[in-house]
Amino acid sequence: MWICLADAFLSIVDKGDPTHATLLVRARRAGDIERVFPEAVVSTRGGSDYAYRARLPRERVAGRIAEALRGIDYGNFKATVSDRRRHDVYMDVWAVLARDQDRP
Repeated sequence: MWICLADAFLSIVDKGDPTHATLLVRARRAGDIERVFPEAVVSTRGGSDYAYRARLPRERVAGRIAEALRGIDYGNFKATVSDRRRHDVYMDVWAVLARDQDRP
């Protein structure tokens, strides 16, 4: 699952835990995981798709993402992204995904 927040982009997957009790939270930019999960122990992995990774309890991840959803107080997500580089990347993603929209 990709999660785009105003101050973090995360990729969250169920990988490497046979009990499925934890999720692997990944990020491309330093600090993104810690902004959402301050308690996370983040490792750096060069040469991989996502340089930053943390394994976190599934329920903690679900709870924090639910908190982010409950906290939505805006009418336009893109306008909440203050970091210019992140905003531009999100706009690129928005434009690519717009191509997939069904046209009535």
